[in-house]
Amino acid sequence: MRGHALYGTDAAELRPQDAALAREEGEVRWYRCLRCDSWLALDRPRAPSSPHPPDRAEIVVPTRGKALRDKAVLRLIAADRAFHFLILVALGVAVLVFAADRQSLRGPFYRVMAALQGGVAGGPVQSSGHVGIARELDKLFSLRGGTLREVGIALLAFGALEGLEAIGLWFTKRWAEYLTFLATSLLLPLEVYEIIHRGSVLKVLGFIINLVIVIYLLLAKRLFGLRGGGAAEQAERDRDTGWEAIDLATPPIPQPAVGEAAPGVG
Repeated sequence: MRGHALYGTDAAELRPQDAALAREEGEVRWYRCLRCDSWLALDRPRAPSSPHPPDRAEIVVPTRGKALRDKAVLRLIAADRAFHFLILVALGVAVLVFAADRQSLRGPFYRVMAALQGGVAGGPVQSSGHVGIARELDKLFSLRGGTLREVGIALLAFGALEGLEAIGLWFTKRWAEYLTFLATSLLLPLEVYEIIHRGSVLKVLGFIINLVIVIYLLLAKRLFGLRGGGAAEQAERDRDTGWEAIDLATPPIPQPAVGEAAPGVG
């Protein structure tokens, strides 16, 4: 998402110790991306602003390898949780507003239903026995105000939980992985019940997404000590991060054949 991480693009000369960052062949320089390990061919700088590439102590190695892949997946899950947060908070606020003014909304609701029945189907106006959204609204009008407030507060609380998960996952926090796993796992039985009794394509899709998230967090992120736990997770990340990992993935400098001129490195 951020592009390549190149160093030394404004350097006048390359030193032997810069071979892990950049190399040159004639007028063309090859710059190495420290994020994805690809090499890009660019012209030598016409007006260099520094004598040579920065020393290693001056470079902050970007997130790469497993850490980068995990970050991408966790932020995708965070975006899903952020969407849930927005929907749940909106529903919670709507239910609380409805609970506070339910009596004044009852009259307009049934007037609208009467107009729809008279204009579409004719016949006597029904104040019960509706279907679809109208039936769900009938249920809301039949609930006590206290029950509605409890439902609204529960929606807001669950929305806050989803928002907390989104923030923690976005910043790749370990505690957020555990929180997301537990919250999602507890909902899976309810989703199965909903699919069995009132199944729909969206419910099945949501269940599959949540099941994949649970499996990913449990196995790929090694929660609860599985596959070596957090220590193995950190060791795997360390193998892809830092200068040692970069040096291991650095191709050797080509050696000229006997009688050939050495390539212009350094």
